[in-house]
Amino acid sequence: MVYLKTEEEIELIRESSLLVGKTLAEVAKLIKPGVTPLELDAVAEEFIKDHGAIPGFKGYNGFPNTLCTSVNDQVVHGIPSNQPIENGSVISVDCGVVLNGFYGDVAYTFEVGEVSDEIHQLLETTKECLRKGVAAAVAGNRIGDIGYEIQKHAEDNGYGVVRELVGHGLGKNLHEAPEVPNYGRRGSGMKLKEGLVLAIEPMINLGKRNVKQAADGWTIVTADGLVSAHFEHDVVVRKDQVEVLSTHEWIEEVLKNKVNII
Repeated sequence: MVYLKTEEEIELIRESSLLVGKTLAEVAKLIKPGVTPLELDAVAEEFIKDHGAIPGFKGYNGFPNTLCTSVNDQVVHGIPSNQPIENGSVISVDCGVVLNGFYGDVAYTFEVGEVSDEIHQLLETTKECLRKGVAAAVAGNRIGDIGYEIQKHAEDNGYGVVRELVGHGLGKNLHEAPEVPNYGRRGSGMKLKEGLVLAIEPMINLGKRNVKQAADGWTIVTADGLVSAHFEHDVVVRKDQVEVLSTHEWIEEVLKNKVNII
């Protein structure tokens, strides 16, 4: 069942999504070679609770932590560990909160220290995939139009598009209908209606699209061991153009200031 949201509900989801953006900005301040995912996780959990919310992922289907931290060839659902992150790595940080009964769900992939041009370009292209997918989420389009835009841009640049994991509806539940694949055909799938709230989240691989599950039962990794990137926004379908409820701006402001300090 697909639930269209009222304007009041959309505002509550926006508040939750913006809190995730602020949380990821706090995480961004700490990211450098040698930091551990568990250190990031502790800061995120404290920040969320200090702002009157609860971590949306912790305990969800038994997940043990506040953040999903996926390093290098880990695509999504990585469990935070005590393993220091090395220079030249990337880490996808996916975070959810519940505030006033509604979820926010946002992800951002960070460069750790100095990464190769090849990896930097993967991240930039994945951000562009997100922008193109988001732009297609307007009333009258279909779910397949979102996936088509993401898939075309990724594959035109030589990357693999993960198929086994998808975006989703968002509201009082973390995962609501409909599923939002990152691949698809134009004009296929459910028609998008005003008030539909979606989490759109391209997962794009440097190599082939194939993935597998790690032994921990959670972490999804690339089958070829090459790096993957993941970015996510929460949006609401409107008549003429999509409205983005979440933001990466606070994260990128932190990252820009870190560069300027160096």
